Amino acid sequence: MDSPALTRTQAQDAVAGIGWRLLLGELVTAVPLDSLAEGAGLLTAVAVELGPAGDAHLRADLRPDRLRLALQDRARGVVTAADVELARRVTEVVDRPVDPVGETGVQELEIAVDALDIPAVRPFWAAVLDLVAQPGDEDALVDPAGRLPAVWFQQMDAARPQRNRIHLDITVPHDVADARVAAALAAGGRLLSDDAARAFWVLADAEGNEVCVCTWQDRDRPGVSPAG
Repeated sequence: MDSPALTRTQAQDAVAGIGWRLLLGELVTAVPLDSLAEGAGLLTAVAVELGPAGDAHLRADLRPDRLRLALQDRARGVVTAADVELARRVTEVVDRPVDPVGETGVQELEIAVDALDIPAVRPFWAAVLDLVAQPGDEDALVDPAGRLPAVWFQQMDAARPQRNRIHLDITVPHDVADARVAAALAAGGRLLSDDAARAFWVLADAEGNEVCVCTWQDRDRPGVSPAG
């Protein structure tokens, strides 16, 4: 029987003490490295520990300076109690400090498209970017290889010809969001809205191009977009 999906709060609380963060429906962490060889050995040890279960849950990205690890029930697109247990087992194998918010910190980028007729525009973006429907949310598109940013579609209720129709969503660990917003404002940005904070802050550059700084928090409030 499938392990039940956890709420965002349950998922983050369950891994808060072991150095993982919830980002876009995944449990994510990063391990600082000194070399690819070191990372390859570490990843091999993790794969052996998880066994076949790792194939259905774990996604890894190995670079010379870091090993990024992400856990999710891939078939369903949700975090479950099984993912939490896998995160604990991975942390024990790694046996070193993991670093989701420091120099090897984790974050995720999404592209948001405002649309009046989502079914009319979604196939275009799926085709031109070679994306597929996200498990559990067919209105969102993801790269099966995990390389390109996700694309999601925000329902418009009226045309807005004078406003950007495409914007970026940068999802960061909840405990670095305030600092990220402050850094953007100090770099010449403007705060357009914090009405939905802590789910997201809407910022713009000096010419009005928009970006949302997002976290998992407060996503279940009425009127807050389900993305993230």
